[in-house]
Amino acid sequence: MSELIVIGYDDPAEAERALGTVQDLQRDHVVRLNGLATVSVDADGRTHVDTSSRVVASTAATGALWGAIFGILFLLPGVGLVTGAALGGLVGRLARSGVDDRFREQVGDLLKPGSAAVVIMASKITDDKFTAAMQPHGGTVLKTSLSDEDERELSEQLTGRPDGPGPVHVSDTAP
Repeated sequence: MSELIVIGYDDPAEAERALGTVQDLQRDHVVRLNGLATVSVDADGRTHVDTSSRVVASTAATGALWGAIFGILFLLPGVGLVTGAALGGLVGRLARSGVDDRFREQVGDLLKPGSAAVVIMASKITDDKFTAAMQPHGGTVLKTSLSDEDERELSEQLTGRPDGPGPVHVSDTAP
């Protein structure tokens, strides 16, 4: 089971401080990260993504899953209109596993010009310790889960398999 957590902040500096806390929690084994990033929206409404050396996925499949979820949440605003069997199937499977349009809309509502968010994908999290450590930062928390089966199926679809579509590639740069 993986947890996808998005914590929104009105102040990008607070998001950076929260990110540091998440990294400390990983070192303390409170959370096992598959992915970690910050997303900010500048005054012109442009989205900026920082994943540099913060995606800590343990396998290529987990990294592909993180990249796809991240891309669909932040980098493909018109994903409902996207055509193509591979991407359409991926979006549909993500929606069935908790990353649906409603969750995407809630994430979009967090990210207004001048705001930022910390995005966390964790395979293990000690909720009480995580919550206590993050509470001083405040923020608005959105959370959804991917079952082990959903995660496995999504990873297989993303990395390609003999009986299914080839890999789906999602860019990690904002428009």
